[in-house]
Amino acid sequence: MPHLRQTKNSYQMIVNGKPFMMLAGELHNSSLSSAAYMSTVWPTMKHMNINTLLGSVTWEMIEPVEGQFDFSELDKVILGAREHGLHLVLLWFGSFKNALSTYAPAWVKRDVNRFPRVHVLDDDRKLKTIELVSPFNSRAWEADARAFGTLMKHLKQFDGEHSTVLMVQVENETGLLGDSRDRSRAADVAFNAPVPSDLLAHLKSQERLHPMFEKRWPRFQATKAENTSWEAVFGKGVAAEEMFMADAFARYVGHVAAAGRKAYNIPMYANVWLNFDDPSVLDLEGIPLGEGTPTVAGGGAKAGVYPSGGPVPHALDIWNYHAVDDTKLNFIAPDLYLHDYDWVCKQYTYRNNPLFIPEQKADAFGVRRTWLAYGTYGCMGCSPFGIDTVELDPTELAFWRRSNGLLHCMRREILTVQADRPEDMFGFFFDELKDGKPPGQWRKTFGDMEVIVDRSFVFGRPGPGYGIVIHQGEGKFLLIGSGFQTTFRSTKPESTFTGILSSEEKMVDEDGKLTTLRTMNGDETRSGAFFMMPTEEPDYGGFPIRVTIPARTYIAEVTAYSLEENAEHY
Repeated sequence: MPHLRQTKNSYQMIVNGKPFMMLAGELHNSSLSSAAYMSTVWPTMKHMNINTLLGSVTWEMIEPVEGQFDFSELDKVILGAREHGLHLVLLWFGSFKNALSTYAPAWVKRDVNRFPRVHVLDDDRKLKTIELVSPFNSRAWEADARAFGTLMKHLKQFDGEHSTVLMVQVENETGLLGDSRDRSRAADVAFNAPVPSDLLAHLKSQERLHPMFEKRWPRFQATKAENTSWEAVFGKGVAAEEMFMADAFARYVGHVAAAGRKAYNIPMYANVWLNFDDPSVLDLEGIPLGEGTPTVAGGGAKAGVYPSGGPVPHALDIWNYHAVDDTKLNFIAPDLYLHDYDWVCKQYTYRNNPLFIPEQKADAFGVRRTWLAYGTYGCMGCSPFGIDTVELDPTELAFWRRSNGLLHCMRREILTVQADRPEDMFGFFFDELKDGKPPGQWRKTFGDMEVIVDRSFVFGRPGPGYGIVIHQGEGKFLLIGSGFQTTFRSTKPESTFTGILSSEEKMVDEDGKLTTLRTMNGDETRSGAFFMMPTEEPDYGGFPIRVTIPARTYIAEVTAYSLEENAEHY
């Protein structure tokens, strides 16, 4: 069965006994409901060098009548993926999808006696009912868990010998919109009770909690045992109400996940609609900003604007306690659209949490950032959303194919380093250069050699780029990518010179074996000053001599060296 294997500081997806790099894309919400529709999608995905598709399976579709299940369309879809050599990650839209219950069956929606709704305060401070099943109700999660467990049992029977389905997402962007907490009678009773003693004891037993938790509650460990109401522990108002909802939703999702894992033990995760405390963590480059745009585009700065109770960074410790263990979820995954990519990766590799990005921007802006995720953070996969309706011009399509194709052909090398020596690799990207903004630079030191990554030199306008650098020992580095150049600097105090000793453009076969295509020197290394990883069409800017050689394979091996001289050498 597909499973996660622990690495030096994270986990990798194992498929048929081997590490697997997911080059993924997420479909629109209704796409996987139709095998006929998907028959038009599979070839396009293969052409884009995608090997894994994320798509939803909805509760209302598989159990339209309580106790009567229909998996016929899902089976056809799985057979279609299998026929085209593609894998699937299924998204369980059960009780919760984007902080609503719109994908629950009609028999759940109509029966408010068995499945009570969440009540919130509207703008006039009046209670109103919303399309969201209350998490303060065991009958709701029991029904959801039965359906999810039945789905997973069927998957094991239908696909267990094939591993077409690699992983399952449990619910989708769970939480509450429109208010910071459920204000139904059952929720009021729970909110007025003490913080559950098991949760409080767990949090207080931890030597360190998530940095965003500690930033909000720096004196949490000093909480007095005799006063443990939600507001006494977390503060009055929204802060306490959000943590209260996180406790409820995490318990609910944990129950559902446990039923699925018991039936078929393949990896499972929950995704999160991100928030922001500080607008500086947003990356809104190129986004037209009108009034309120940063709040909406970035997820929201207040619980209720973003889903209150979801597994945002400052609530991760509560979610990890209730929903993440060997019998429930394997990890929490961020949907990453307009946040700073590096910042989010750091938040969700907390305590070696496996990194998987189930939703992100489906454009060159997003694709370039996947190189940072794979190279620096050991990401298992990155998945642009709406992949089946992305309309790319020929240049963009070629870029996407090249990026995925390059990751695919170098997957064995990258996965090996991810697992055994992640400190020897880092990823990076460069966006389109904007007038008046600095060009940017990435640096990392390996032993006594610092690697400095800049945009690739051109006589014309510098362009975007992406890549991974892997340290192979003894000054040797593997360079993968396009549109950048590397300079090397010895960190030895006695060093008087650092240069490039040798450099070769490499090609790779299907077994991952590298061989030399061209030996590069002289002009291509600016006489040993730096090594360029150019694009297919470098911008000569009208310069009459074609000095920069266009890239062929986007793979190179460079050996840097330094000299340590003393007085007798002069």
